Amino acid sequence: MNSRQLAVALLILRIALAAFLLLFGIDKLVATETTISVFAHYYGLSIAAPVAYAAGVLEILLGLAMLAGLWKTVTYGLGLLLHAISTLATYEQLLFPFGENHLFIASIPVLAAFIALFLLRRQDKLLSLDASVREEAK
Repeated sequence: MNSRQLAVALLILRIALAAFLLLFGIDKLVATETTISVFAHYYGLSIAAPVAYAAGVLEILLGLAMLAGLWKTVTYGLGLLLHAISTLATYEQLLFPFGENHLFIASIPVLAAFIALFLLRRQDKLLSLDASVREEAK
């Protein structure tokens, strides 16, 4: 794989994972009751609607920063951490991925994509504001 192919592959990963975070952030704003139920069921946390809204806004901001390629160690790391926690919280569904649980298995390749992007974050420079800022500073 040449460097151009790697750059394009990383850009595709960044866009896809940022979209993933953005959609889940928006979901927290438009389906607040579902968010409250998910937090109670999977994380054992009782949250109020304002907390669900705040979580949604923060996830959207994280997704936008990630989409822009900003602060990669922090943004990619937080995205990875959030998804790892949510994946671990659904381990019972992952152990029995059939019937009603079949969609939970999709969290595994998404987790792998977050890990790959985090590990390759220094090579992710195509259309990255972080990389543009560094180049201008030189």
